[in-house]
Amino acid sequence: MAQNAPFSSDTLMDLLNTVRTPQSGLSLASAGRLESCTVDDGGRLTLTLTVPREQAPALSALCDEAAKKLQTLPNITSATIILTAHRPAGAPGPSAPAHPPRQAGEQAASPPNAAAQSTGASRGKAPSAAGGHRPLGGAPAAPDAPVLPGVKTIIAVASGKGGVGKSTTAVNLAVGLGMEGLKTGLLDADIHGPSLHRMLGTSGKPEVVEGRLQPMQAWGIRVVSLGMLVDEKAAMIWRGPMVMGAINQLLTDVDWGDLDVMIVDLPPGTGDAHLSLTQKVPLSGAVIVSTPQDIALIDARRGVTMFEKVHVPVLGLVENMSYFCCPNCGHNTELFGHGGARREAEAMGVPFLGEVPLLADIRSSGDSGVPLVIGAPHSEGGKAWRAIAHTVATAVRAMQHST
Repeated sequence: MAQNAPFSSDTLMDLLNTVRTPQSGLSLASAGRLESCTVDDGGRLTLTLTVPREQAPALSALCDEAAKKLQTLPNITSATIILTAHRPAGAPGPSAPAHPPRQAGEQAASPPNAAAQSTGASRGKAPSAAGGHRPLGGAPAAPDAPVLPGVKTIIAVASGKGGVGKSTTAVNLAVGLGMEGLKTGLLDADIHGPSLHRMLGTSGKPEVVEGRLQPMQAWGIRVVSLGMLVDEKAAMIWRGPMVMGAINQLLTDVDWGDLDVMIVDLPPGTGDAHLSLTQKVPLSGAVIVSTPQDIALIDARRGVTMFEKVHVPVLGLVENMSYFCCPNCGHNTELFGHGGARREAEAMGVPFLGEVPLLADIRSSGDSGVPLVIGAPHSEGGKAWRAIAHTVATAVRAMQHST
């Protein structure tokens, strides 16, 4: 077990054993194996457990209460529990996801009924034409229903063009923010190409409770993707109004709960989805992803300009595929050039968040459903995304402190 925390395994597992499922009496300690426990300089504890894949849904419901138990440890300011559920040998791979058996009394997922409750401070209002395009079905929300009332900060991850690693960045940023001690949600707003459910290793459909879609738990964060609700082979042949309607439903029909930060993975480009989001919710900032070559930076520049026009601050640029790191000899090759995003950030007067190399591990992490910051945290890519997440977490805390 990797550990830098000043607590024994027995101390940690004894605390976890005090929180059990009411039906079976299962606990994180009895079902899980302690993989790692780290504590940073700010007293933020991150604990990783390996659990049986079939028990992961039930055990994930215990994480919040168990984290509160861990926060009672000396000098601990916050605690995050991350569950890893490795697929056993011979089990179906991502091309044939295994759906967990439905438990007694569990409601099958269906298009959410958007009878949103008017609780908490409103962050925005649903459109007055609440009964407009609703491609996911369900009853429309009330015209004055609050949008994301429990979410403190909303950050968009965008790119000027496709194929630059935007979704991979969104996944690792969101999980990294969770590891920084922030309650984090991840919304897949890439309507035409939803893929975050696969990249996070989730299977099955979200539950519906009292007409509200419940986010799925993955790697310490809450996540919803259109890919969880539709057949993977289905093509989203939707025009602008349908795209905007789907995004509105993912915002208003989902019971996101209280979150410190929500990461929104936007489609590539600068189209309807971007405008719809900025009209529905007050974005706190945007992260732009680009590769180093000039042709990609042209589109990244358009993305920065778009957010500036709608008065959304750009938190910074990320240079993905900054260089190729040979797994055999360790030599770095600049396949797409190097440093272009840093120079562009300096020219446009926006922060540069960091550079992420091109690694085979990054590709395999997306296919396996284990984000690199979890599966290979000490790799060059894992360290790069952890550093980017730390920078963004610092900015999030600064924004929340100033309001």
